[in-house]
Amino acid sequence: MDTRFTRGKSTILERALTRPKTEVGLSTFALLFSEMVQYCQSRVYSVSELQTRLSDMGQSVGASMLDVLVLREKNGKRETKVLNMLLFIKVNVWRSLFGKEADKLDGFPAKVTAHWHKGTTLMIKFNEAVIVRDKALDGR
Repeated sequence: MDTRFTRGKSTILERALTRPKTEVGLSTFALLFSEMVQYCQSRVYSVSELQTRLSDMGQSVGASMLDVLVLREKNGKRETKVLNMLLFIKVNVWRSLFGKEADKLDGFPAKVTAHWHKGTTLMIKFNEAVIVRDKALDGR
């Protein structure tokens, strides 16, 4: 193969088949987001409908991304312990979204209990100070 055009770079045939995890550029994400917003805006009649549609799309994208990350990083094994779930978010999810690990896990004062309803459900009751702070942030 002629190496004149690939000086200092590997040829496409020598590259690994697996794709790097941070392959898509920021401008591509910005364009996709803009298109999603325009698509939703053309099909709604109020701001609350727009928020609902974008929220539904975001939830679907987030769930799919989480499935891909669990398959890629954990070979399909989902974590069942809260601390391991938080560490997975801190390390793997954050790295895939922002290119680096989260600095630290900030905890909120809360009471967590486990219940059985068609599977194990974790119920998190936040301290009143957390709820007041969240409402104050929503009011901005």
